[in-house]
Amino acid sequence: MSVTLSEQELQRRQKLIELKELGINPYPAEEFKINANAADIKINFELNQQNYKNISIAGRIMSIRDMGKACFAVIQDASGRIQIYIRKDDICPDEDKTFYDVVWKKLIDIGDIIGLEGYVFITKTGETSIHVNSLKLLSKSLKPLPIVKTDADGQSFDEVTNPEFRYRQRYVDLIINPNVKKTFEQRTKIINTIRTFLNEGGALEVDTPVLQSIPGGAAAKPFLTHHNALDIPLYLRIANELYLKRLIVGGFDWVYEFSRNFRNEGMDRTHNPEFTVLEFYVAYRDYLWMMNTTEHLIEKIAIDLHGKTELTVGDKIINFSAPFKRISIYDSIKEFTNFDVSHMNENDLRDVCKKLHIETDSSMGKAKLIDIIFGEKCESNYIQPTFITDYPIEMSPLTKKHRSKEGLVERFELMINGKEIANAYSELNDPIDQRERFEEQIKLMERGDDEAMFIDNDFLRALEYGMPPTAGIGIGIDRLCMLMTNQSSIQDVLLFPTMRPEVSHIKNHEETI
Repeated sequence: MSVTLSEQELQRRQKLIELKELGINPYPAEEFKINANAADIKINFELNQQNYKNISIAGRIMSIRDMGKACFAVIQDASGRIQIYIRKDDICPDEDKTFYDVVWKKLIDIGDIIGLEGYVFITKTGETSIHVNSLKLLSKSLKPLPIVKTDADGQSFDEVTNPEFRYRQRYVDLIINPNVKKTFEQRTKIINTIRTFLNEGGALEVDTPVLQSIPGGAAAKPFLTHHNALDIPLYLRIANELYLKRLIVGGFDWVYEFSRNFRNEGMDRTHNPEFTVLEFYVAYRDYLWMMNTTEHLIEKIAIDLHGKTELTVGDKIINFSAPFKRISIYDSIKEFTNFDVSHMNENDLRDVCKKLHIETDSSMGKAKLIDIIFGEKCESNYIQPTFITDYPIEMSPLTKKHRSKEGLVERFELMINGKEIANAYSELNDPIDQRERFEEQIKLMERGDDEAMFIDNDFLRALEYGMPPTAGIGIGIDRLCMLMTNQSSIQDVLLFPTMRPEVSHIKNHEETI
């Protein structure tokens, strides 16, 4: 494999050699002890200056301003950026000025990571800065960073906005675009809020298998792999639902999992083949209880993250205050299409799709047809949080029949900003009914529906031992994070979204086969 280096990359490699010749290890192994960070200094220095007389800090050099016998530079650590001031006589107090004249001025570059000791002061222009007494190279950067210029008002220019570059080289994106880091810090805060909410309610966090012999719990196309030692096919999970329900059978009253799921389907601004879902199941509850719990959880996330419930998302203002609107799926379809599909059979639904100019194929049964009508004509209209309720039984093979409405099940989906955020049921716990629903799914599979559910006989056996009445929900964490951080693409809330391999990498791999 040959690598073509730019002129700057060649120069940096030459500097690496020169550093080693001077006896400087560009990648030292020993610990560099840190007692301060950029954000803390900027916030607290003026309040208690005595604490900053002898500080030790490390960070990446983001800019250098050479003034001859002295330099100003900006370093960036995990907390932010701060200016540093370096004088020749301070870092080279003896007669030998090599470290300043050669190492600092000629061999150290923007992008290098340095450690330094010194004290904090305020410049004549009023900027909190670090006066450097000693400096150590901690890591030599061999690849130059894209340069982003910032003016006196804090306006950035030449920002790297190319998605191909940003998503593929997220490590660079995080360095040069500070707001990107904030998004992922907020994502963690969202997850922590959820975790605290559930733990305080008495829930137990658990782990269930990612590799499954039967991909159950959702209607989706799985990824297939093979286990060599057992010589069996295995699937990456499309959902963890059936395993969490097994735990309810086993005697846990409330369990949850942040589940990394995989679906071998299309990609767009709201879909990634690898994604995160929160699922939780609570014994002796129903979907009405789950609706109340969900809206209070979503409201709490907004408040914890932003201090308010009314948030700007794109060009819309969304109010996350509970309670949320509720409407049945049939009423929704009637409202936006003028068709009452509540008593239609499969042929009638195909006619409706034709009139609405919705494409269908022969593999689609009643459930799929209703789903596609709602998806095409209704879903995008729900900007404010709305529970879509009471789905037809054909659409919900794992859901309990409605207590009062024939042909429907106790299910809701939460729609926000035109997209599904959550899906929840009063869980089906009748093992005979469940087997019949699975058998209907097999018929769909035989018709060519590659998203139909497999029969999970072990799960049926678990139900036969008896599962208490249970409410369950799955919440799409990535989509929820998009909403709460005002991001328009799922790739912007995933640190490393799925991407095609780079062409050069494909070529190099082929050469080794």
